[in-house]
Amino acid sequence: MGQDVSGEARTPAQTRSFTKALLRDLMALERMLSEGAFETGIRRIGAEQEMFLVNEAWRPASSALDVLERLQGPYTTELALYNLEANVEPRVLSGSCFSDLEQRVSELVLGAREVARGIGSEIVLTGILPTLSKSDVTLANITPRARYFALNEAFAHARGGEPYKVRIQGSDELYTEHVSVMLESCNTSFQVHLQVDPDEFALVYNIAQLVTAPVMAAAVNSPVLFGRHLWDETRIALFQQSIDTRRGSVHMRDMSPRVRFGEAWIAHGVTDLVEEDISRFGVMLTREVTEDPIAMLDRGEVPALQAFCLHNGTVYRWNRPCYGVGGGKPHLRIECRVIPSGPTVLDEVANAAFWIGLVLGAAAEYGDIRSRIDFADAKSNFLAAARNGLRAGFRWLDGEVMSARQLILTETLPLARAGLKQAGVDAVDIDRYLGVVQGRVESGTTGSRWMVRSLQGMKGKGTRSERLAAVTAGAVAREQSGAPCHEWTDAELREAGGWRLPYESIEQVMTTSLFTVHEEELVDMVAFLMARQRIRHVLVEDEQHGLVGIVSYRSVLRLMAEGFDPARQEAPPVRDIMERNPVTVTPETPTLEAIDIMRQHQVSALPVVNEGKLVGIVSESDFIPLAYDLLGERLGRRG
Repeated sequence: MGQDVSGEARTPAQTRSFTKALLRDLMALERMLSEGAFETGIRRIGAEQEMFLVNEAWRPASSALDVLERLQGPYTTELALYNLEANVEPRVLSGSCFSDLEQRVSELVLGAREVARGIGSEIVLTGILPTLSKSDVTLANITPRARYFALNEAFAHARGGEPYKVRIQGSDELYTEHVSVMLESCNTSFQVHLQVDPDEFALVYNIAQLVTAPVMAAAVNSPVLFGRHLWDETRIALFQQSIDTRRGSVHMRDMSPRVRFGEAWIAHGVTDLVEEDISRFGVMLTREVTEDPIAMLDRGEVPALQAFCLHNGTVYRWNRPCYGVGGGKPHLRIECRVIPSGPTVLDEVANAAFWIGLVLGAAAEYGDIRSRIDFADAKSNFLAAARNGLRAGFRWLDGEVMSARQLILTETLPLARAGLKQAGVDAVDIDRYLGVVQGRVESGTTGSRWMVRSLQGMKGKGTRSERLAAVTAGAVAREQSGAPCHEWTDAELREAGGWRLPYESIEQVMTTSLFTVHEEELVDMVAFLMARQRIRHVLVEDEQHGLVGIVSYRSVLRLMAEGFDPARQEAPPVRDIMERNPVTVTPETPTLEAIDIMRQHQVSALPVVNEGKLVGIVSESDFIPLAYDLLGERLGRRG
């Protein structure tokens, strides 16, 4: 996002100056390409490891800055205080590069884990943390750095103040609105970089786009968001919608999302992508540009292309072109952003080897694929893989239709093996990492399938919060065992750690599927809801989902006791019997504090309100599982 972003509101003059610098960077890039200034003939790989921090309850821990203060090495902040990132040093693609990469990533994760544990936190490798809740993704948890506040303000300005609207349909459905860029912090990934020569960029990039689908189908690890089972790789849908700058008020106009797979194959080279991104996407962030790239080239120096790199960081292609300088020479890379974090470092490096080997092997085998498959089919494959993982079906080259598992086992794994062999990777590394992918595909057990299977196996046991805590705890324990995810046993409820941990706050206990009425409706509707839905409290809300009051079962009985005869009289409106200004709590209210509030006010239910909106209700029945667990704990201790 740019380390030098000030965070201050940019002026029109600053935007114009930055845009001028951006266009000048494009001129410099084109000149370097025409003059053959780029490093060629060598392949390097690199990676970025993103991680979640959790507390003893397996919920997000906002401890990133405390951890970073105690860490040494290539670690950095991310958008949220419950995220960390480690940047892995690049290495030449040959020999034992992948086992070296695994060892280095493991060292970085272990280093972060040891420090995190010292302050009561833990590291989790997963695409989306299962225990994340909506109350976590607020500006209260944004990392207090100028560039993150600037990013949030820039996206808010681009949307004209409209809230972000997220709708994702899977086995469950999620529909929510959000007012900040913090939804992006739900996603963590293992981003892989591959250095390519300028002359081959178009061919290799198109191949990278083609093979993204089978690679992602085998790598999915993000099936749950806010307790709902959605896509096998929910990150894809969430990321695109969480920072979508398109406004709902624009009609009859095609507008491109900043998070994108793309719209067409490229024909010439990296400038196809750079020119499109500059043309389609306005400047979001600015910085002081301290170099004149053309003058530097005239002096025989290599520019950093400061404006381009910042702008490129605000256009989120799933396969993103990158420019860098190393050893005094500029180079080009393709960054694969679809691979999720986890479930293990071994799984991540296996995914990286699969993607890199497949890109190189398919480029050598297929060549220019633009006449053999329509881009729309490649994009459709990408979305199918995100939704269904290994259960997806693909339309491949020359119209051939195959299942994801068939394509991976019969065609893409052999191509990946050939690509790695041609690159000079050791046979031991090839067998180890592609063997992990093969085992995962043959068993049908991706990280997502393990998580869903574990949750289904715990169905009817404990509460949803306990089950989500159990799969999170189970993933951490199994990750440290060293076995890849397809060899894992299912998570068990006991791994949640006891009743106290999953119930830190009301958000983990409350009911969010609400039956409500308007204050002008008849009491008959309240009685109907209570009888049919077997509930003892009905909430009263207005058209904006603001809480107006609450009607209890006792209020209806009191009305009957006062002589109301539904057979002879018309029922009064709800406003006549509802309790106005009921005692409320927020999602962040500690569970034990809410119990004390109920005792103090002698109420059996508490509406849950967040930012003036009704979001849930918690009643005495919701605490029954806690009571059973507490009783069992005490009896066990006595025994």
